[in-house]
Amino acid sequence: MPRFSVIVPCFKVQGFLRECLDSVLLQSFSDLELIAVDDRSPDGCGAILDEYAERDPRVKVLHLPENVGLGRARNAGMPHASGDYLFFLDSDDTLTPGALRAIADRLDEAGDPDVLVFDYARTYWWGGTRRNALAHVLADAGAGTFGVGDHPEILDLLMVVWNKVYRREFVTLNGFEFPPGYYEDTPWTFPVMLSAAQIAVLDRICLNYRQRRQGNILSTTSRKHFDIHDQYKRVFAFVDQHAELWRWRPYLHRKMGEHCLDILAKPDRLPPADKAEFFRRTAQMFRSYKPEDAAVDGEVAALEGSYTAYRVRRQAARAGREAARRAAQARRAVGGRARGGWAAVQALRPLDPDLVVYSASSHRGVLGDPAAVYHKAREIAPRLRGVWVVRDAETAEQLPPGVDHVLLGSRRCLEVTARASFFVNDVNWPGTLAKRPGSVHIHTHQGTPLKYMGADLLDKPGARHGFDVPQMLRRADRWDYSLVANRHSELVWERAYPCHFTSVRTGSPRNDVLVSPGDEDGSAFRLRYGIPEEHTVVLYAPTRRDYRRGGYVDRIDLARFAAELGEGHTLVVRLHPSLASGPARGFGLAELDRRGIVVDATDEPYVQQVLLAADALVTDYSSLMFDYANLDRPIVVHADDWAAFRASRGAYLDITAEAPGHVCRSQRELARLFASGAWRDEESARRRADFRARFCEFDDGGAAERVVRTLLLGESMPEAPGARLPGQATGRAADTGARSAAPWGATR
Repeated sequence: MPRFSVIVPCFKVQGFLRECLDSVLLQSFSDLELIAVDDRSPDGCGAILDEYAERDPRVKVLHLPENVGLGRARNAGMPHASGDYLFFLDSDDTLTPGALRAIADRLDEAGDPDVLVFDYARTYWWGGTRRNALAHVLADAGAGTFGVGDHPEILDLLMVVWNKVYRREFVTLNGFEFPPGYYEDTPWTFPVMLSAAQIAVLDRICLNYRQRRQGNILSTTSRKHFDIHDQYKRVFAFVDQHAELWRWRPYLHRKMGEHCLDILAKPDRLPPADKAEFFRRTAQMFRSYKPEDAAVDGEVAALEGSYTAYRVRRQAARAGREAARRAAQARRAVGGRARGGWAAVQALRPLDPDLVVYSASSHRGVLGDPAAVYHKAREIAPRLRGVWVVRDAETAEQLPPGVDHVLLGSRRCLEVTARASFFVNDVNWPGTLAKRPGSVHIHTHQGTPLKYMGADLLDKPGARHGFDVPQMLRRADRWDYSLVANRHSELVWERAYPCHFTSVRTGSPRNDVLVSPGDEDGSAFRLRYGIPEEHTVVLYAPTRRDYRRGGYVDRIDLARFAAELGEGHTLVVRLHPSLASGPARGFGLAELDRRGIVVDATDEPYVQQVLLAADALVTDYSSLMFDYANLDRPIVVHADDWAAFRASRGAYLDITAEAPGHVCRSQRELARLFASGAWRDEESARRRADFRARFCEFDDGGAAERVVRTLLLGESMPEAPGARLPGQATGRAADTGARSAAPWGATR
C-alpha cells in the first residue's frame, strides 16, 4: 500500500499537464500512486495521461464518459485509491521539489494525523512568486496535533482542498465527498477540518499555485457563481447533523457572508444584471442561518439591508478612499515642501565638525562596516557624535541600547543630514540628500566584489533589471573615500564607479573581529542556537541568482546534506539578505530549522558571529568567502551552475580556477568531499593561503581604527601591511574641504 494516492482531475490543461505530472513522479519520495482522471477533456490531456501510464506503473488513468466537473472527477478517483493519504492536486499546479518527502516525514513525526495542512506559494504567469500571506498561522501552530477548537485560526487559511493531505480511512469513515458545481472545496473543507480530531501543520511551501492569465474557472463571468449558496447550505446541513459542531455556526455564518460579498465585489465574476439577484439570495441565506444573538457588524452588516443601500455604501466607500488618497497626496506634497524648507534652513547653518551620520544595508540597523567604524569611534573618539539613519520605527526598536538614531525622512533626519560633517554608509544615500561643501562621504561597500557591480552592469541587462545605473553613479559622485581591503577591490571599484573619489587601503572594518577576535569566538552564537560545543559547524551561505526572478534557486538538498555530514556536525544555513523576507525560506528551510535538522541563521544580524562559529564554509559565489578567508578555515565552493551565473551576472574572476579551497560541481561531489575529509586537506590549505594573500591583503585587525583616525580625526597612523608598494605615490585626496590632507594609503 503506497503512502500517498495523488488524485489529479484533468480538463483542458494540456499545456500545463506534463509539468504537473513530472512534479509528482520525479519527487525524491516515490512511494505513491498517481490516479489521473480525464474529465472528458476535449484537448490532448487523455493522450498525455495514457503516455505517462504506459511508462510508469504508478500512474493509473480513468477516462470518464462525460464531463462531470472538478468535484465529481475527484470523487471518481477516490475508490481507486489505496494509499494511506489522499492528495488532491489540480492539474495546472505543481509540487515543489522534496515536498512529498517533507510531508511524509511530518506525518511520521505527528503520528499519522487525520489532516496535514501545508503551505503554498502563488506563482504568476509573468514569473513572480508570492508566499501565502497567512504562512505565520502554520508556524504558530507548533509541532503537535490539534483540533480546530485549539487553533481556530487554521480556518482562516484559504479553504481549498489542495493545501492538505487526508488520511484515507478518516475520509472513508466519514463519507466525505465533493459536490457538483463551483466552489466545491467549501463543503469538503469545512466539514473535514471541523471533524478532524488530529490536525498537523507543515510550515513548508509544498505546492506552486499557478495564477493563470486566463482560464481560471473562478475568474470567469458566469451565473455558475450562484453555486456558492448551495455549497454553504451543504456546510450548514452537515453542522446541523452533528450537535458537537453547532458552536461553529456563528463563525460559518459570518464566513458565508464574507465569502459571498467577496464574489459580489469582484468585477469579473457575475454578469452586471445578476448582481442584485445574487445579493438578495445571499441576504436571504444570511437571515435564514443567523444564529440567535449572533453579532452582525462590519462588512457583513450590509446583508441586513437592501441591495440599493449596499451599492450606495460601496460607492461611498470608494469615494472615501479616493478622497483619502488625494488628501494623503496633498499632505505629502505639503509635508515635502515643509521638509524641503526645513532642510534649506538647516543647510544655512554651519556644519557640525563632530557629527557623523551612519547607515547600513539601506537603513536596516547598526550593521557591517559602518557599525565597526561607529563602535571604534565611540571607543577612541568619544567627542564624535554618531547618529544612525534607520528606515522605520520597527527597525529603531531593534537597535542596541543607547544608539542615537533618526527615522528616514523625519524632520530630525533632515536636520542631522544637513549639518553632519561625515557620512558613513555601505550603500548609496538617497538621491534627495544634497552633499554640502566640506562634508565628507565615506563609502565602505559590502565586501570584496566577485560579481559585476555598478557601471559594469550596463552590459548585463538581466542583472540590472529594475536598477538605474546612471542614477546610481550620480549618487556615487558624492563619495569622497572608498574603502578597500585588497588591490583587486580597488581596481574594480574604480572601474565600476567612474567617479571622483579616493581609494583608501584601510581593510574592511567589519573584518577586524575576524582577524583579532578577542573575546569573540563564536561560542555565543553556538549557545544561542543550541549547538553542542564539540560539533563541527558547517556554514552554507548561497547567494542570489540573477537568472531567476526572485533570485532564489535551490542548489542543495539541505536535509540530505545534513544527513550526509553525519553525527557530530551541525549544518548552519544563511541565505542572502535579499531573500530573507521572500518565499525562499518556505521551500523547506524554516521546517528543517524547526525540526532541528539545520540551523537557520538568515536573521542573525551580525554575520561575523556566524562566521566565527563556523568550522567550514560552503558557498557558491557569495562575497562572504572573502571575509571568511581571514579566519584561515576551510572553504568549499559549490559551483554547479557557474556557467549560468557568470553569463547572467558577470564575474571579475573565475572563482572555480582561483578558489579558496576545493570546488564541487554536484551535491554528490560535495558529500564525498566531506566524507573523505578532503575538505580540510593540504591542497585546501594551499589554495586558501593563495586566496588570503590576494584578497585579505589589508585586513590586519586595525581597519576601523584607521578609518576613524585618518578620515574622521585627520590623524596619521601606521599603514596596513602591503597597503602601499615600495615607491608608490600616495595619490591625492578628493577635494572635499576635509580637515586633513590625503590620508595614509590613499590612492587614485
